[in-house]
Amino acid sequence: MARLGIFGGTFDPPHLAHLMLADEAQSQLGLDRVLWVLTPEPPHKRSQSITSLADRLDMVLATIVGNPTFELCRVDIDRPPPYYAVDTVRLLRESFPQDGLIYLMGGDSLYDLPRWHAPREFLARCEALGVARRSGNQVDFARLEDTLPGIRAKVLFVEVPQLEISSSEIRRRVTAALPYRYFLSERVAEIIRERRLYLAD
Repeated sequence: MARLGIFGGTFDPPHLAHLMLADEAQSQLGLDRVLWVLTPEPPHKRSQSITSLADRLDMVLATIVGNPTFELCRVDIDRPPPYYAVDTVRLLRESFPQDGLIYLMGGDSLYDLPRWHAPREFLARCEALGVARRSGNQVDFARLEDTLPGIRAKVLFVEVPQLEISSSEIRRRVTAALPYRYFLSERVAEIIRERRLYLAD
């Protein structure tokens, strides 16, 4: 039985903090592979402008190239919306019936999990949740257990170095003509420059 990390996101753009979380999760949780699940249209970002799927797909591929245990997973790309995590995990369970599915997320996503679509079903379909934990972060498991009984037993913390990088900050920097080159891989920076992504209209 393989242990598969599910790393879902908009990846607009993917950056070094994404790579760090995936790498630390793989090491600390003993993952055989990390599946990067690119979400075409996140339900919680319907009011936001999102870069084209083709551009984001190319940036994810450029980010993970060179690491044979990181791979793009098309489970969301190849299906119609809405793109809820519970459906993503259900489809992956059908594809990998014998493998352990560990869903990777940040601490903020764990906090918001009770408000996700069908959170109890989502939790039941995951063997575990790999949650990035930074120094000083506290989790109110009593509150989470009220809504999602059994969640404490499924949370596996991943210790990740503090790295203040976000996709929104990179987009802001590109728009404002501020430095951003060392926030992401060299090839992703090239794609942003070549395609003039995130520039103000």
